[in-house]
Amino acid sequence: MSQFCSLENLKFNLFEVHDIEDLLKLERFQDYDKEGLIMMMNSTLDYAKQHMHPHLREMDENPAVYEDGKVIVHPAIGDYMRYAGENGWIGAHFDYDDGGMQLPFVFHNAFAHILESGNNHMTGYPGLTGGAAHLIINFGDDGLKEKYVPKMLSGEWGGTMCLTEPQAGSSLSDITTSATPQDDGSYIIKGQKIFISGGDHEYCENFVHLVLARIDGAPAGTKGISLFVVPKMRPEDGGLVGNDVETAGDFQKMGQKGYCTTHLAFGENNSCKGWLIGPENQGLKCMFQMMNGARIDVGMTAASIATAAYYASLQYAKERPQGRRILDGGKKNINAEQALIIEHPDVRRMLLLQKSVIEGCLSLLLQAAKYQDMAEFGPEESRENYHDLLEILTPIAKTYPSEMGQVAISNGLQILGGYGFCSEFVLQQYYRDIRITSLYEGTTGIQSLDLLGRKIVMKNGQAMRALTKEMIETIKEAGTYDALKPYAENLKDASKALESTLLHLLQFAMSGQHERFIADATIFMEMMSTVVIAWQWLKMGVSAHQKQLTGNGAESMEFYENKLHTMKFYFKYELTKIYGLKETLMHSDSLTILEENKTILA
Repeated sequence: MSQFCSLENLKFNLFEVHDIEDLLKLERFQDYDKEGLIMMMNSTLDYAKQHMHPHLREMDENPAVYEDGKVIVHPAIGDYMRYAGENGWIGAHFDYDDGGMQLPFVFHNAFAHILESGNNHMTGYPGLTGGAAHLIINFGDDGLKEKYVPKMLSGEWGGTMCLTEPQAGSSLSDITTSATPQDDGSYIIKGQKIFISGGDHEYCENFVHLVLARIDGAPAGTKGISLFVVPKMRPEDGGLVGNDVETAGDFQKMGQKGYCTTHLAFGENNSCKGWLIGPENQGLKCMFQMMNGARIDVGMTAASIATAAYYASLQYAKERPQGRRILDGGKKNINAEQALIIEHPDVRRMLLLQKSVIEGCLSLLLQAAKYQDMAEFGPEESRENYHDLLEILTPIAKTYPSEMGQVAISNGLQILGGYGFCSEFVLQQYYRDIRITSLYEGTTGIQSLDLLGRKIVMKNGQAMRALTKEMIETIKEAGTYDALKPYAENLKDASKALESTLLHLLQFAMSGQHERFIADATIFMEMMSTVVIAWQWLKMGVSAHQKQLTGNGAESMEFYENKLHTMKFYFKYELTKIYGLKETLMHSDSLTILEENKTILA
């Protein structure tokens, strides 16, 4: 079986780059230690190898399908839901009192990386179920918790988030699903939701939908949205009865075909009951807890798909002979044996691009997950700072892996040449699978608006200052080593370029030209993300160089040398691109804003 992820990279990031053992000193996580967690990672990898990866191609070739009012999925989904429930994976980071394992969120994400690298079609089912259960725990009353959460954590019942409607798309202010109060404290729910991941299948006896809707008479826009628990089947008198929730269809997709995506109809017979969760008209605020977690999850999915694609590309490059090397003098020895394509510089460039992207993404996502742990359970006086860091990194952690993961896999296809375009090889499937991640949980454009229009300016720039401080600390530490000084200076210069670009854009916001301010938010996202990943690579470079000097690392000297080589590649080939992006962002022409009486795109 081919490799699809690396535990060595995972352990390096967790224990050597991000010092996760310090996290384990917190009272909440005192039941865990490094050795036990590594054992859990090994068993997770074994499960992914034996029970997930073998079904990857099958799920693409035999996708989820809607038949006779039901969604039919691969049988392995049922096995996985039961296994995840029995082993506590669905609510692994929840409190003990809520049925969880109090696992650090960063390790929850580390395990997710292993599983998603093995088969990205399967992980969303328990993932969304856990997210929905966590939201009920945080905002629901005791009755809702007792009624729904245990069955969700056991894997017997699935969970979803239902936001999008046919007429509204990503504009949640335009949703029309209604909620009419009833004398028994419930609400009659009526409306339709589309693109509901994991919304129905035969391996869960019930589904607990978290539905955004408007209570009759609520204010217009997002200020009038409330959140409801709406089960497919109502628990009543020790059994389950239908709740007027119908699956109207399943969307057939270009990728992630084993992960069903449903169209749900609520209240077609005016008998769909829902129960308010959280305060009236505060539904979006509650839902954003789940959405922010889901955005980190999507980033990890993208990074994991790209990781699996890298190892498939690497294996092919090590096995495929073609051409001969052009050595000194500019001549090829036609009588020599063919070279493996991994020996050709351009192929090595594409492989190094893949490697620099996937390992930079993994480090960033674990960094964000650690911030979440510290924001919730770290020292009281530091929690706000970690929360701010998590807030500003979340849109980047979702977007960069999704966008650059596509670029990485595209390079993998190029390495395979014509075979990369053929269904015989898995690269084309990974390319299709990853494409959805830049759309899930808010498109790249929406994430970019969130970064520039909200997170950068929130609290008068406090989050940006906190992130800059973190980067400066890494730059200072790297600057103490002669071998890393040039890269510390590179990152310092890049940070200054980012700062001057941001100050230029902020002038438009301060003068009331808000559309001009955010018009190129996606370009700014690309620039800032590239700098942030360079910061992660410099952190990895510091750790690798320290291990070279002390000789006390857990991995081989070759492993650390490879890390430094890949860091240098990223700084040469990727970080330098920000200066072209800066020129674009500071250009005086405004070419995308709609002007009155002009039909340029007619």
